[in-house]
Amino acid sequence: MAHSDFRTPRLHVPGPLAVGTSVPLAREAASYLLTVLRLADGAPVLVFDGASGEFRARLAQTGRKAAELVVEAPTRPQPPAPDLLYLFAPLKHARLDYMVQKAVEMGVGRMRPVLTQHTQASRVNLDRMQANVIEAAEQCGVLFVPVVEPEEKLDRTLARFAADEPGRRLVFCDEGEDTTNPVPALAALGRGPLAVLIGPEGGFSEGERRTLKALPFVTAVPLGPRILRADTAAVAALAVIQATIGDWAG
Repeated sequence: MAHSDFRTPRLHVPGPLAVGTSVPLAREAASYLLTVLRLADGAPVLVFDGASGEFRARLAQTGRKAAELVVEAPTRPQPPAPDLLYLFAPLKHARLDYMVQKAVEMGVGRMRPVLTQHTQASRVNLDRMQANVIEAAEQCGVLFVPVVEPEEKLDRTLARFAADEPGRRLVFCDEGEDTTNPVPALAALGRGPLAVLIGPEGGFSEGERRTLKALPFVTAVPLGPRILRADTAAVAALAVIQATIGDWAG
C-alpha cells in the first residue's frame, strides 16, 4: 500500500483531477501556499479531490497573489469509500471540531448530527463541519472526504433507518450495559455495513434507550468501566469497532 508523503504540502482541490490539467486556486488556497508556506514558483504540492486519487502537482504563480496547480503525476490511487456511518449528538464549537476531525482520521465515510433529548447544541454549522473534514483529510493523508449530512432528530433517523440503510447494523454506545467489554458484542456482528451512534454529554434519556434497545437492527455495547465525555467516547468507539470488525482487523 502506498503511503502518504507528509513532507510535501497537501491540498484538497475541486476535481476531477488528471495528469496535464491545471487547477486554479481560490484566493485562500493561493494565499496559504504563497504567503503562509512561502512556496516558490514550481514548488511541488500534493493534491486530491476525494474521488480521483492523489497527484503530484507543480505550483505556478499567475499573479502577485494568484496561482494554479499543474497536475503532473499520480502518487496514490483512490481507495474504496469507507462504509461506516457516524451518528452523533452535536457538541459546541471546539469540541465538535475535534470530534469531526478525529472521525475523519478513524475512517468514517459519512457523518450525521442527530438531535437527542439532552443534546447541547440544537443548531449545527455544516459549513464549519465540512471545513474541518477537509482540513483533517489534508493533514492525515486521507484520500476519501467523508460526506457531511444535515442534522435531524434522532427519532426520525431511527424511524427510517431500516429503509434508508438496508442491512446496516447500528452500534449504540450505551453506558448502561451490564458488562464493560464491548468486544464480544461487536465480534458477534461479523463484517458488514455499520453505523455507530454516540450520545450527548448528558447521555441518552431512558425513553431513547428503551426505543434503541427494542429495535432489531440495533446492538448496544459498553465503552469500558469509565464514563467518557462525548468526544472521547467517539474516538474510543470508532477505535474498538475498527480494531474488532473494521478496516484495522485486516
